[in-house]
Amino acid sequence: MAENYRRRGKFEEVTFIFPNAPNIPITVIAFNDLAQQQDQPGILKSRDYFHGLIKAEIDKGIPSSRIILGGFSQGGSISIFAGLTSPHPLAGIFGLSSYLLLGDSLATYLTPQIKAANSSTPIFMGHGDSDPLVKVEWGQETANRLKALGWKVDFNVYKGLQHGADPKEMDDLETWLRERLPAQA
Repeated sequence: MAENYRRRGKFEEVTFIFPNAPNIPITVIAFNDLAQQQDQPGILKSRDYFHGLIKAEIDKGIPSSRIILGGFSQGGSISIFAGLTSPHPLAGIFGLSSYLLLGDSLATYLTPQIKAANSSTPIFMGHGDSDPLVKVEWGQETANRLKALGWKVDFNVYKGLQHGADPKEMDDLETWLRERLPAQA
């Protein structure tokens, strides 16, 4: 994504950070609905790592209002959760082919200070209607739940898209990013 933007001369003033998931042993479990048990300790550890990345950028002098957290699939899911629970107000959050982690207990992590920090943070979600891994219904359910909690969610469905990216989705995300991160002199 970042390389594509760079080749086209887009977002030249933006730093992109792409963290990698740690190498840890896992157990593969069939994942058929959002109500199944999730790895709460692992999710909270990842959230704390993302919050550390945000803090590091703030410590470098980047205002949190110029930071967007986002990703694809699990990366988008942890970005949504970490963004919603960030103590710093963010410019935006995006998740592509993603869903809300720990959705049934989200309120537990939203202290009044945290909710106030990001209650007006816009969220972009993109999802293929043919995604066999992260069902479009999960993305829609996430968007609906977040809207019910007061967040502004821009949920976009892309016809025929499976678990991947689509040029129209990337164009829509680019427009959304540009609205939140206008070029600075």
